[in-house]
Amino acid sequence: MAVHLLGIRHHGPGSARAVKTFLETHPPDLLLIEGPPEAEGLLHWLDNAELKPPVALLLYNPEAPSQASFYPFAEFSPEWQAIRYARTRQLPVRFMDLPAAHTLAQKEISEAPTPETLPAPESAVPVVVPESQLPEAAEPETLEVISRNPISHLAAAAGWTDGEKWWEHQIEHRYHTEPAFEAVTEAMTTLRELLPPKADPREAIREAWMRKTLRQAENEGFTNIAIICGAWHLPAFSGTFKAKDDAALLKGLPKVKVEATWIPWTYDRLSFESGYGAGITSPGWYHHIWQYPEDEGVRWLSQVAGLFRKKGMDMSVAHVIEATRLASNLAALRNLWKPGLTELNDAALAVMCFGDPTLLQLIGRELIVSNRMGTVPDQVPRPPLQSDIDKTAKSLRLPQQPEAKEYILDLRKEFDLDRSTFLHRLQVLDLSWGRVQHSSGKGTFKEAWSLQWSPELTIEVIEKGVWGNTIATAATAYLQSKAGPDATLPELAGWLEKALPAVLPEAVTTLSRQLANLAAASHDVTALVQIVPGLARMIRYGNVRKTDAELVSGILDSIFTRITIGLPLAATGIDKDATQKLVQDCRELQAAVTLLQNAAYQHQWQECLQKIAGTDSIAALMRGFAIRQLKDLNVLPAPELQLLIAQNTSAALPPAAVADWIEGFLSGSGTVLLLDESLWQIINGWVSGLDEAIFTEVLPLLRRTFSTFYPAERRQLGEKLTGGTRRASSGTSTQTIDPVRAARSIPVLLDLLGISSSKSIPV
Repeated sequence: MAVHLLGIRHHGPGSARAVKTFLETHPPDLLLIEGPPEAEGLLHWLDNAELKPPVALLLYNPEAPSQASFYPFAEFSPEWQAIRYARTRQLPVRFMDLPAAHTLAQKEISEAPTPETLPAPESAVPVVVPESQLPEAAEPETLEVISRNPISHLAAAAGWTDGEKWWEHQIEHRYHTEPAFEAVTEAMTTLRELLPPKADPREAIREAWMRKTLRQAENEGFTNIAIICGAWHLPAFSGTFKAKDDAALLKGLPKVKVEATWIPWTYDRLSFESGYGAGITSPGWYHHIWQYPEDEGVRWLSQVAGLFRKKGMDMSVAHVIEATRLASNLAALRNLWKPGLTELNDAALAVMCFGDPTLLQLIGRELIVSNRMGTVPDQVPRPPLQSDIDKTAKSLRLPQQPEAKEYILDLRKEFDLDRSTFLHRLQVLDLSWGRVQHSSGKGTFKEAWSLQWSPELTIEVIEKGVWGNTIATAATAYLQSKAGPDATLPELAGWLEKALPAVLPEAVTTLSRQLANLAAASHDVTALVQIVPGLARMIRYGNVRKTDAELVSGILDSIFTRITIGLPLAATGIDKDATQKLVQDCRELQAAVTLLQNAAYQHQWQECLQKIAGTDSIAALMRGFAIRQLKDLNVLPAPELQLLIAQNTSAALPPAAVADWIEGFLSGSGTVLLLDESLWQIINGWVSGLDEAIFTEVLPLLRRTFSTFYPAERRQLGEKLTGGTRRASSGTSTQTIDPVRAARSIPVLLDLLGISSSKSIPV
């Protein structure tokens, strides 16, 4: 019986090429691959041409979908090439890693290193190496790296300071040579003998299960078995491991129900930066050397030049030639048999980026990492809610793609309105595929969205699947659950505002009824003030979406009357922090009244403001706000306005109270001081009359007020305070215009503008 150990990097083009070559020259009768056994039933989908990597196996607990593991594959993943080899030759394939049913069963195990966090040969393994065991070639600055990464020992022994680069040149760049599996096995065995054993028992459990799977295959009569796993695990299949010891280690493991499916993946999610522990630093580069293993830089640098041309930069063939020569020379100087990514980057930086590292970042994002995304056939089993979302998105021509894409929707068009409804339903379920952007167009019929898909959204969809099998039913049930007895008025108003554009009539009815009941029983006027802006937006923009806002109008009628009656009393006797919050809420209330353009609301609101302005027991900050609103609305006669201003800035009042009133009156805009000379004189006179101690006391309040003004307003106020506008610069000409000379220039100007005139210009 023969057992072939093929130690690989999980996503390495050289490893993938070596595996493919070995299997073609030494055909086995069984493949054992590091992976979750529950996913074996999905491997037949590799026969479908629509399953294009990068893709990932998703395994999750249907009762707690947040407990999930991803097992990604790229075209250059050795496991992917091995499975494809087996499928084309009808060879049996088995996954031999610890089942996801155990790894997801409890928190302690679910946090164990799975393929999402597994240490690959290049990833960090926490070990402490005695200094006496360090290779002589290791320099002091490499000690920290070696202590984290066992592969760095091999690199240091070969005279390298970068373990990642050493592995890439020794393994991933190999082609037309005999695979180095025996050497990798020997190296890993030596490393695990020399380095202190890992204290994590979960790794021992995983490797015990792998050996159990191998023994089971041998008992079934397989005699030529190929094992494909991360190189670090190779020593687990040699030595004197006893079956009874492994059985004791695996006894009593908890388990949960597990479901599995295929999902699209992206290259950037294969990188270390995405948090994927078994990831690589350059998936786009690895894709390139998988496709073109003999390329020594010409093809790669041609892609770099093409990228720069797309960005509007001049890039000639000469740039590519010079960069290729420089990369080859750098490789020779560094004793490399061919340029690697480091040499190509250095050459591109010098020749194509002109020394600008910012452009090198563009290469990294677009080519070295890449935003390539795979595809999965529509027929692949998936949760019902995911199927409905995918089907709806496809019908609305909203593709799932990793880069952000902007959509401008015209809600007067039925198709765009359907798109908007779908995206708002996703937002109701807190699915973060699309985000509303600010639209600069006029009117209320335009809506801007930014859509960006990520693999993690699949988990979010599975979690929301408990609410329903379609997006409409799930969103409705989710919103109805929010209308419970513990919901507050602002929460109910917020959910109702989300429900209307999502066109969920049942949820709107439930939320409206609960909101009306809670508002009728509420004695907190300040809470009622907070929900008016949202209700106003629903009423104002409801007709744009052809939704019925009558329920909301009835609620707002009742609430608004109660607010205008009770607000003066609610504003009495509260502290400064509460007053500031109430003033801010009232600003938004004022904007809502303006938005609705309802004469009855405007009349009630003006009466409420007048009552607040004339009530001395209300905080000065609130009175100042009320008087400013009345002034802007032009409802106060000038004498009455002047009297109120004078009363509230009287020298007999405490300076802090006057400063509060000024803050309420001026906060947000200082234009009134520029336009109203009498108000300027009153405020300026009050400030000028303060003695030094009191001025120092109220200065922070005044600075806070003036900090809310626009920069141009502050500049003009400063100029006014210093005695007028800026003087003309000394270089400004004071000569008078010569009308004769000016008239002679007019025909020339008309000719430049393309205007012909048969009339002579009077001189």
